[in-house]
Amino acid sequence: MMNSTMRILIVEDDPKIASFVVNGLKQTGYAVDHSADGGEAFGLASTIDYDAAVIDVMLPTLDGLSLIRQLRQRQLRIPVIVLSARAAVDDRIRGLQAGADDYLTKPFSFAELLARIQALIRRSSHAAEPTRLTVGDLRLDLVERTVHRGLEAIELQPREFALLEYLMRNAKRVVTKTMILEHIFDYSFDPQTNVVDVLVHRLRAKVDPDKRRIHTLRGVGYVLRPKE
Repeated sequence: MMNSTMRILIVEDDPKIASFVVNGLKQTGYAVDHSADGGEAFGLASTIDYDAAVIDVMLPTLDGLSLIRQLRQRQLRIPVIVLSARAAVDDRIRGLQAGADDYLTKPFSFAELLARIQALIRRSSHAAEPTRLTVGDLRLDLVERTVHRGLEAIELQPREFALLEYLMRNAKRVVTKTMILEHIFDYSFDPQTNVVDVLVHRLRAKVDPDKRRIHTLRGVGYVLRPKE
């Protein structure tokens, strides 16, 4: 997990998306500032040394692309990811030409956004991020996207892999259903659905058939511990 002292600026005027992203990043360990206004965000980015920014295109006062251009004109090299509902190639090109480092279209999963933020911070800080996670006899390779339990290779679907990665990064810590929902699924999912229960059940069947690694705390959430 990234250092908790890292600070991210979220510039998004949609309350649902902003809450989804801000809460997810805080739960991951980042310090987060949020602005729903492009002009206000420019003031924040001009005075605070952020490690990365996530900027929506459609904003009041100052639109996202104009905000990025002004940041670059001020020689502020903060890594920026553009959020946009526009997926056309021309829109992506405009975002990158404005000075953005990455472009993510809506709807998006938190896991993908987090991976992109981490990649940008690694590139800008030249920091090395572990590429393998190990908890007991479980090993997960983030580069090769492989999972092993002991010597046995385990095939996982993308969301199962993302869930296992999240549990392993938070090993021995309880994660709630809401935390999982915000990290693995996109913000359009209804939190009242049972998708988390289904996903945990599928993952447990594959990586924890003896039910000694992924533990359920009723009414609270789940915790991954080394096999007892």
